[in-house]
Amino acid sequence: MKKFYLFCSAGMSTSMLAKKMQNCANENNLKVEIKAFSISVMDDIVKTENPDCILLGPQVRYLLYETIKKYSPIPIMAINMIDYGKMDGEKVLKSAISLYKQSNK
Repeated sequence: MKKFYLFCSAGMSTSMLAKKMQNCANENNLKVEIKAFSISVMDDIVKTENPDCILLGPQVRYLLYETIKKYSPIPIMAINMIDYGKMDGEKVLKSAISLYKQSNK
């Protein structure tokens, strides 16, 4: 099972998006675990859980390059602000899967 983890300021609104993404994954029989966390626990989560993909919420997108530098080669992206605002779990999931596939070629 692949682990796609979302990080934001507090993990609140991102938790709603993660739930929508997980529902979409489940409906399509995708073996993906999607969870949301506060950026403050990112180091611990990455070390203990070994995520396959890291998604940053718009509130912390300014940390994108620092996160890539620190955790590469894990695929990392900032969630599109419009998709995040619409809580479009399907679209964000598709973007994450695409990123994951591209990075594992």
